Parts: sequence; C-alpha cells; structure tokens
Amino acid sequence: AKLRKACGSRAPVRSKACFMDDLLREFLTETNESLDTVDNQLVRFEQDPNNSKILDNIFRLVHTIKGTCGFLGLPRLEALAHAGETLMGKFRDGMPVTGQAVTLILSSIDRIKEILGGLEATEAEPEGTDQDLIDELEAMVERGMEAMSASAAPAAPAQRAIEQGTLVPQIL
Repeated sequence: AKLRKACGSRAPVRSKACFMDDLLREFLTETNESLDTVDNQLVRFEQDPNNSKILDNIFRLVHTIKGTCGFLGLPRLEALAHAGETLMGKFRDGMPVTGQAVTLILSSIDRIKEILGGLEATEAEPEGTDQDLIDELEAMVERGMEAMSASAAPAAPAQRAIEQGTLVPQIL
C-alpha cells in the first residue's frame, strides 16, 4: 500500500523503480530546502566559526545527506558528505576552527550543491570524482588533530629548585 501511495497510483505495484524515483525526488527537495536554510548559517559560521549551534545545524545536514546517500546508492555524494562530516565532527570535539577550514567546508557544500544539481537534472549521480576535495578535508582533519595533540602534550616537568642552606628534616 505504501509503495502504491508513493507511486501515486491505485494500480497494482509495478516495480521498485517508481518508489526509488519518489524517494530520490523527496531527498532532492528536502536537501535543497535544507541547503537554502543552511546558506544563511554558513555566512554566519564564516563570521563566527566557534558558534556551536550553527556548526551543529550544518553537521546535521551533512550527516543526513551522507546517511540518505548510503540508502539511495549514491557513492560519490556519500563519500564527499562523509569527509565533510568527519571534519565538522572534529570541530564539535574541540578541534580549533580556522578560516581555512571554514572555506573548505563552504567549498564542500558548494560541491554537494553541484552534485545535487546534476542528480536532479539526470536522476543519476554525475560522473566525476571529488577526491581532490576529500583529500583536502582529510588533511585538514589530520593537521587539526596534530595541533590538538601538540597543544595537549604535557610540558616538561619543572625541576624543583634546590634552595641552598635549607635543611629538610627526614624520617628514616
């Protein structure tokens, strides 16, 4: 019944293709609406990169895109969304947000929009690879994690200064 309803017909179920077409259209509609909403937040995020509420909203959108792409069988979009989600997850974990990182996130969102545009036009994931952007996102995660571990490394313990002329009582 759900499949017939999704296909908009009371006729017997013909195939899963109709159901998948409707799922794809719904995914595109919802994702584009979410991206329109997030566009304003992206501008604010660029101005205030440590705003956790904005970061959470962007993270949720990319997380949803990634998860839905896995279900719909869209590996290119899923891989890009996964790399972006990983970087934003590190920001949520406390990795410092830099201007370069914000620019990279904006580039990722722009690329996601391009892929969605191609998907909407042809109902198929566009040919191509996003490995260049994925590599940059992964490198940004690595650099950020290295910076975090370097700043968290304990400083060399200070040696106690020995005062001359002071006796310290000891019990044996």
